[in-house]
Amino acid sequence: MTRPLARVLTLLELLQSGGVRTVAELAGRLEVDERTVRRYVAQLVDLDLPVESVRGRYGGYRLAPGHRMPPLMLTDEEALAVLFGLAAAERAGLSAAPAAAGGTAAAKIRRVLPRRLAHRLDALREALAFTVRPAPAAPTAATTTAPDPEALLTVADAVRHRRPLAFRYTSADGRSGERTVQPHGLVLHAGRWYLPGRDTGADAERLFRLDRLAAPRPLPGTFAPPPGPPPAERVLHALATAPHRHHVRLRVRADAARIRAHFPAGLALVAEPDAAGWSDVELRVAELDWVPGALAALDRPFTVVHPAELRTLVLALAERLAESARSEGS
Repeated sequence: MTRPLARVLTLLELLQSGGVRTVAELAGRLEVDERTVRRYVAQLVDLDLPVESVRGRYGGYRLAPGHRMPPLMLTDEEALAVLFGLAAAERAGLSAAPAAAGGTAAAKIRRVLPRRLAHRLDALREALAFTVRPAPAAPTAATTTAPDPEALLTVADAVRHRRPLAFRYTSADGRSGERTVQPHGLVLHAGRWYLPGRDTGADAERLFRLDRLAAPRPLPGTFAPPPGPPPAERVLHALATAPHRHHVRLRVRADAARIRAHFPAGLALVAEPDAAGWSDVELRVAELDWVPGALAALDRPFTVVHPAELRTLVLALAERLAESARSEGS
């Protein structure tokens, strides 16, 4: 850092990260003496930025809230986080601001990004798809590690331009190996990132978790987009049909929309009702203990086709509920 202007902007970035920064700390980060730090602070104040001096043993400088927003300094990863948050909120319908405000905010940030990063971020916005959040009745997913931002952008670029990908993948059982995949989409579901695609080595459709892949790199050539459902639907179907300890089959007298409110896509396959109003439902789950409660909350006639163990659990819940209903309390 040789130019004074660059140091002044770096000082602003340090103050924007929050808290009180001592003069000694700032001098060390900027590689200047303490007198120069005070001069740089004076320049920020001259620009009408609300820099406050804090006295005392742990005193120094901090950036106080001002009447107008000061120039915002973001790293590449911070800019990526902000723009992704705007895109996610817009597509999920969670933004409290008008859509036009989100769009202009994203455009302003994008204009100041390095061109290479801006193009890669465009690829992420185009490749990204969302699924419906799971219902409360469904077992919650375990906390997972977020994918590396560089890997995320590389995968998104391959999805956007229909380029094959090579990466190292670690499966749920701990086995690791190289994969070559034609990536079909990039999907965020229940807090996890998924990559549906065709594994060319296995010549089969596969679903990959982004936090389990490493060192993705695009390969030469392109491929045609596959026929069939969009990426989000592919992810939900793959999750609902993944092998688990229990394969549950139900018959429920309700329409598909009501059933999916308690057994959402990604957890269950729900067929449209027959002429008598009965729908076939299939689940593959690791545990059965939550299913009776979900059926009770559904509050519609049902039949457990398989397994017998689930019938036992449903009867046990029914007995507990009946006993509690008969009890007059103490």
